[in-house]
Amino acid sequence: MPVLAALLLSLAVQDPLPKGAELALDETWSGGRIEPDRWYLPRKRWGQGNNGVIPENVRVEKEGDHFVLVCEAHGDQYDGAATGFDGAKPRVGGVAVSKRFFASGRFEVRVRIGSTQSHDGGPGDPKRPAGAVPAIWTYAYRAGPPELLSELDFPEFGKGGNFAKGLYNAYCQTKEDTSELDVAAVMDGAFHTLTTEWRTALEPLDGIADGQVVEQSGFWWIRDKAVPFERYFGNPLKRLEKDKYSVHRGVKAVHWIDGKKVGENTRAIPCMAAQLTLGVWLPAWGGPAAWKMSTVTFGPIKVWQYHDPGDVGGILMDDLKDNFH
Repeated sequence: MPVLAALLLSLAVQDPLPKGAELALDETWSGGRIEPDRWYLPRKRWGQGNNGVIPENVRVEKEGDHFVLVCEAHGDQYDGAATGFDGAKPRVGGVAVSKRFFASGRFEVRVRIGSTQSHDGGPGDPKRPAGAVPAIWTYAYRAGPPELLSELDFPEFGKGGNFAKGLYNAYCQTKEDTSELDVAAVMDGAFHTLTTEWRTALEPLDGIADGQVVEQSGFWWIRDKAVPFERYFGNPLKRLEKDKYSVHRGVKAVHWIDGKKVGENTRAIPCMAAQLTLGVWLPAWGGPAAWKMSTVTFGPIKVWQYHDPGDVGGILMDDLKDNFH
């Protein structure tokens, strides 16, 4: 990155909330438990080289005069009672998923990765649990046809055991955009505020006639394979009048750490509402996890909804399904 561009980025501070922003989630864990009307805890395995996430690894604890959400990760040397996929003990994490689906807005999450104190069976560097992937993301999926995917990662930490860079990924159906951004400031075993702002828009899609689309669930979808996918990314349309349509489209996701901008995604941004997910997992691409146990801790979480005109709700509506017992 050129020196001037890097300097300007370091000086960029978080934008004020736009007028009309709705505070849709204000979670402080103050009830001392995980509220089932706000969150659910999957028992799920996905990807390779790990044994999933389990509810037993997620809990609320009191810390001083407040409560926090603790997500526990079991490394390659874990030999305790908890088990993941097929009864396996190592490489098992835990995540919490919001019951509500969110679209355009601001997501503000307080997070602490590891701790400043070493403990028996913990990572050699307690602030960087190499092999684990702490993560914050929005996600919703429906198998096709058409296959629909809405995901923003902000971010996934620890690819290959490297905690200096975070994966800020965007997925819209089959399209993907990956940015590796500097997250070294988070790696001190203390709480930090991670903020992402997601924007969508409704944009004209010229040259689309009524015979090229089909209506379903209150939206219009391209059915004419002659229309280049790059024009609409598989997103639904809004019918304005005869032979005139606009497309729902994700515009950008801008990311801050402790109020300072670290970067943004502007490609493959989704527009369909998705669930907020918090936690830690141990995929193969995280690398070896030469320890027994570590934690990722979440403090207050706030989500404001902007209700941008490009938002799409009511299409992706299913909770994640457990896939082992």
